[in-house]
Amino acid sequence: MKRIVIIGAGPGGICTGIKLKEAGYNDFIIVEQADGVGGTWRHNSYPGSRCDVPSVLYSFSFAPKRDWSTRYALQSEILSYLEDVAEKAGLMPHCRFNTKVTGAVWNEDSATWSVNLDSGETLVGDVVVSGLGLFNKPAYPRLEGLDSFPGKTMHSARWDHQLDLKGKKVAVIGAGASAIQFIPEIAPDVADLYVYQRSPNWVRHWLPDYTPEEREQLMRDPELYRRERHKIWQWIESVCEFSDQKFLADSTAEGLAILEVVKDPETRAKLTPDFPYGAKRPLTSDYWLPTFNRPNVSLIADPIERISGSQIVARDGSRHEVDVIIFGTGFDTSKFLSAIPVTGRDGVRLEEEWEGGARAYHGISVTGFPNLSMLYGPNTNNGSIIENIEHQVAYAIRHIKWMEDEGLEWIDIRRAEMDKFNERLQKDLAAIKPWNSGTSTYYFSETGLNVTQWPHGMEYMARELSRDDKYAYDRSPRASGQSAPRHDMSSLEA
Repeated sequence: MKRIVIIGAGPGGICTGIKLKEAGYNDFIIVEQADGVGGTWRHNSYPGSRCDVPSVLYSFSFAPKRDWSTRYALQSEILSYLEDVAEKAGLMPHCRFNTKVTGAVWNEDSATWSVNLDSGETLVGDVVVSGLGLFNKPAYPRLEGLDSFPGKTMHSARWDHQLDLKGKKVAVIGAGASAIQFIPEIAPDVADLYVYQRSPNWVRHWLPDYTPEEREQLMRDPELYRRERHKIWQWIESVCEFSDQKFLADSTAEGLAILEVVKDPETRAKLTPDFPYGAKRPLTSDYWLPTFNRPNVSLIADPIERISGSQIVARDGSRHEVDVIIFGTGFDTSKFLSAIPVTGRDGVRLEEEWEGGARAYHGISVTGFPNLSMLYGPNTNNGSIIENIEHQVAYAIRHIKWMEDEGLEWIDIRRAEMDKFNERLQKDLAAIKPWNSGTSTYYFSETGLNVTQWPHGMEYMARELSRDDKYAYDRSPRASGQSAPRHDMSSLEA
């Protein structure tokens, strides 16, 4: 039976563990650097943190949650759901918390992976499944003088709940998906709030929340819930390719209309995008724009030149004295699994393989890194990630079972197949006009390669990942009697 190491206990790691157990695999361990499951929903606990996908679609198909308290679920509720799912599935004995993976090395002689931990221990597995995903490494801007700032700093993805912002002068650097959620929450408490925006965003209203009666009906009627889930699924599926001109026009019109809530013309102009709707990740909020009508909130659209003592100096010469700097600068989305040192065949590091930008076969397999599957890997970001993860997990487990059934010691995606897939992928990505408008976004690597986005819908991904593609992989049968040193992973305590 294959020994499996899962990196990360977020939605991907949880789903993998559950589906492995269902398939009869119990020799696996989930390594997680945090003190519990949840992944990004454990780390991103900043005020106002919530999902921007309607919550009716934000639960696993095999563990539907019908009692969400709001249409857009709060972080605490999502985390509670993931903890409950993991506990009920019996995953806790498989989890090693407060443990960081410091690297992974492929052993050609034994056809195994050595997964190194910050404890000094090494786990040996036949298969590695990475659940690191897209949003795992917070991004920090390089600012001259930041090291000498005398006040407090924090990133929104690592919120310091012990830091009292009441009455403080606060600067927020970044105005993206996280910032538009936490800024309205902290604005009433701080003395002054300076928002440093690199570029504006298209923002639409949230869908109206369910009435108490509607929520009660969804809780009590599984068929009604199923229909509502499918309705939301169809809506998201229909806009994944950003080709519906009416949707794009309506979204642009709504985005411009809700900007009128901002009273100051100069501020409103700074908040108005000069790029097509969809060129950057579209955002939803009913609280973001009204926040700029508060007398203690200022928007600075000029780039930061430097930090001088406790002052932030912008390129226009403006200076603002602050006590706290909060980075709402998102994540380094081009790293994926290469955020940790991973060494494959012939000593090749994953970061070297991805020097021109992260590329994988179906976002899951990389040539030269056998028996390794990634979840939420390169070019898999679109639609509901929860659904996409289910399809990716099914693909990975199908290949583990194939190795088991045919006695294979390793499988490795053929270079020609990976290249052919990515050539077609980039061609499809190039056809989506908003994404190729020249706007700088997290979609692209430094080389200009779109490394994050999936250019189709969820159904297309499901169909692609359900196909038998054994032909695309090189493989090797295990030599008679060959085995590697074993760890009893299933007995490790959390």
